[in-house]
Amino acid sequence: MVSRVIPVDTFDLVIFGGTGDLARRKILPGLFRRFCAGQMPEDARVIGAARAEMSADEYRSFVADAIREFGGGKSCDDGTLEAFQARLEYVTVDAMGDDGWPEMVKLMDGRDVVRAYYFSVAPSLFGDLASRLHKWELTNDQTRIVVEKPFGRDLVTAKALNASLAEHFDESQIYRIDHYLGKETVQNLMAVRFGNMLFEPLWNSQYVDHIQITVAETVGVGGRGDYYDRSGAMRDMVQNHLMQLLCLIAMEPPSKFDPDAVRDEKLKVIRALDPVAPHHVVRGQYDASGDGPGYREAVEDPRSRTESYVAMKVGISNWRWAGTPFYLRTGKRLVTRSSEISVVFKELNHSIFGEKQDHRNTLSIRLQPNEGITLNVTIKEPGPGGMRLVDVPLDMTFAEALGEDAEDPPDAYERLIMDVIRGNQTLFMRGDEVEAAWAWTDPIIAGWEARGDVPKPYESGSSGPGDAVQMLARDTRVWREVKP
Repeated sequence: MVSRVIPVDTFDLVIFGGTGDLARRKILPGLFRRFCAGQMPEDARVIGAARAEMSADEYRSFVADAIREFGGGKSCDDGTLEAFQARLEYVTVDAMGDDGWPEMVKLMDGRDVVRAYYFSVAPSLFGDLASRLHKWELTNDQTRIVVEKPFGRDLVTAKALNASLAEHFDESQIYRIDHYLGKETVQNLMAVRFGNMLFEPLWNSQYVDHIQITVAETVGVGGRGDYYDRSGAMRDMVQNHLMQLLCLIAMEPPSKFDPDAVRDEKLKVIRALDPVAPHHVVRGQYDASGDGPGYREAVEDPRSRTESYVAMKVGISNWRWAGTPFYLRTGKRLVTRSSEISVVFKELNHSIFGEKQDHRNTLSIRLQPNEGITLNVTIKEPGPGGMRLVDVPLDMTFAEALGEDAEDPPDAYERLIMDVIRGNQTLFMRGDEVEAAWAWTDPIIAGWEARGDVPKPYESGSSGPGDAVQMLARDTRVWREVKP
């Protein structure tokens, strides 16, 4: 299968926070991989911008080290790395002052190209950067800005951030990035739903028993303890990543595959979410184990009530999904690293094979680590002795089904950054969508604080708190086993 690389217009991509961890691990290696794929025009440039005093040559060395460490094995010894380094520039700037901005103006002067500014910095600096870009006249009619999460920590702060960006940029220029939406399988979810007659007629409460969305991590909070203890799993994962997956699985078919048409339908899902009752939410916090500290030790707060795990039952009050529960769970220090969406269809009304057996069709969409889609179907077990039924998977692991193109797919950041350059906002969150998500999330968090809820402890390397199992057991359902 021949890979098709879609060219993009010439661009200048300025990475504010260009020496930070995200730039080093994801953004710069991703850009190098796009360069290797032939997707970066000859006169395109990548400009690092940060407070650190550094020459352009020193920055090029910094980027080369990042690519060798996080580039995913791309060749660095055939001159490709040196060619990529030639596209790099660096400017020392102060986001809250005027130092370095005249040098930025001089560097950008005279180039009528796409200007993309990646705000890989703390959200508190978003407004300052937006203001200075306009003050120093560094924008044009092809300017886009990319902002990372967390986009606020509640509805009030999200509205304030939206307002500060809107002072200087139109909504069509703002790209709120959620890397989960750049994953190949997430986009394939839309292709499976809306590109196949087989599934869309069944995609409703008449045929679907329930849907599970799982994002499980084996790592703890690590060096992010400070940030994580202020956010917790609800703000860090549910309000954005899991919410986006929920929207894509539940939304109505858009009129066309167009940024606003897709995002209009996602917004309708969020606004149709039911309030979540306290007994439909389980919070957890991992304990210490032989191979690592517990959550409270990791964040250095023996009294912390921040959750590292959340499971919840969510309802959607609309014609398509009324009565069909969505079960969401995410957590750290779990038994395996895996992200999966499972659509569990209802049992047959009547079985012609005698004794009733629980054989349900399940469509599983694996987001990581082995991207692919599996449909469980029921067949006759081979051999004599009567009609014995067994469930078998129809498995489409992308690396096997699509060959070498799927073995090394573009990273989510690669795909999303190229979408920014193209001006395609389909996979980015709109301002009203972010605010609607916070409007639903805030009462849940406020309820925990008002009741003084304490997260349930769970063993590191387990599947999470036992209360999460009980939550589904009350509905005579079970969590699907998450496999690596």
